[in-house]
Amino acid sequence: MTRIRISPVTRLNGFWSVEVEVKDGQVVDARSSGIFFRGLELILMGRDPRDAGYLTERICGICSSAHATASALGLEDAFGLTVPANGVLLRNLIFGGDLLQNHLRHFYLMTLPDFVQGPDRPPFIPRYEADYRFTERESENLYQHYLEQLEMSRKSHEMTVLFGGKIPHTHGILAGGGTVPPDADKVRQFGAMLDQVSRFIEEKMVPDAYLLADRYPEYFEVGEGYRNLISYGMFQEPGTPGERVFKGGTVIDGQAGELDPDKITEQVTRSWYADDKPLHPARGRTIPAPGKEEGYSWVKAPRYNGLPFETGPLARLWLRGDYRRGYAAMDRLLARVLEARLVASLMKKWLAALDPGQPVFQSYELPDSGEGVGLTGAMRGALGHWFRMKGRRLTAYQVVTPSAWNLSPRDDGGQPGPVEKALLGTPIADPKNPIEIGRVIRSYDPCLACAAHIVFLQGEKRVFKI
Repeated sequence: MTRIRISPVTRLNGFWSVEVEVKDGQVVDARSSGIFFRGLELILMGRDPRDAGYLTERICGICSSAHATASALGLEDAFGLTVPANGVLLRNLIFGGDLLQNHLRHFYLMTLPDFVQGPDRPPFIPRYEADYRFTERESENLYQHYLEQLEMSRKSHEMTVLFGGKIPHTHGILAGGGTVPPDADKVRQFGAMLDQVSRFIEEKMVPDAYLLADRYPEYFEVGEGYRNLISYGMFQEPGTPGERVFKGGTVIDGQAGELDPDKITEQVTRSWYADDKPLHPARGRTIPAPGKEEGYSWVKAPRYNGLPFETGPLARLWLRGDYRRGYAAMDRLLARVLEARLVASLMKKWLAALDPGQPVFQSYELPDSGEGVGLTGAMRGALGHWFRMKGRRLTAYQVVTPSAWNLSPRDDGGQPGPVEKALLGTPIADPKNPIEIGRVIRSYDPCLACAAHIVFLQGEKRVFKI
């Protein structure tokens, strides 16, 4: 038996540790550990609920617009707000641009170096030595696209700035709609950049992804998890409150079903939090318990009807019927690339539907008390914000991120989290060079970025007052 611990895992967002046991050339056990503490939920207590969007954006600089969207939806749910069509379109465009930069970066910056031998110079060395299967010419082309992607992801961010003011942590999404009215010049600039990004995705990124799948077909079998998928839906339908362009739902072993948010719970038996039973996020608590004996992660364990579920572009495209090849590592990679192409196409329609001169924001009076939930899709999957307020101040706020679903530890019943499950059976050719582990886990586009960090150093005692 060989034990491999990778800490921190590189080429992802945040600090994460993975430990696996290898026997007879394959993974037989795995543990996923979020090794820093998420503190935003505690920081929000006692604050004006309208601050939540701006503060929760700081959970992650890569997907800040998704948190702004979830927070806005939660407040609109609590206050009974209907957002003008222009406001919905602007939010879709801001978030859409942010999603494109994420998917571009994930495929080229995070994923490609696991499969393609790069130039013999930093930052491409040192690297794993593995079964690189591309010709020298193909490798050169792929890394040329790698460099071109930097410009495309920058343009995607510039698109979000036009209607969001800044990025990351946009100021363009808030409860009631948007903040930047569209005009002809902004629409023209946005459209020109969107055309360039769309062409790159269609002409280079999608062919590159299919070339990768052709060279490594075994990853259509490696990295398969529970075959359970969940999505809350993504992108509001303008003028149709409550409707989403990407519908929410669940998939259990190929069978699609309706989503019932009341069946969501969080478990913390193996997490460094104090609680004794599964709680729905609307009644959840964040009570840090560093050093808890049975814990091994700062990530909680979200479950749906008591079961682990994977979330992300694969879940969204499966529910749309756009991709149903399988549930393994290569399926996740292809689904993310294909979703980028689809979202770019939708953004062109949303941009054309903007109506300059029409309102982008619905004003409102802040009530004394209330509670709400904002469910949306983020770059990595299902994102939910649940909150309560009294005396115009937040009294409870819980965030369940996509990477909490995917990277969760074992739950009360000992069920591994989705990534832990997906790693089981992964073949490892060389335990001293375990590139296969990285290929599987990065297919989830992991993100553990957060606000406050607590790192335990071996041999050093730390006392924390929280």
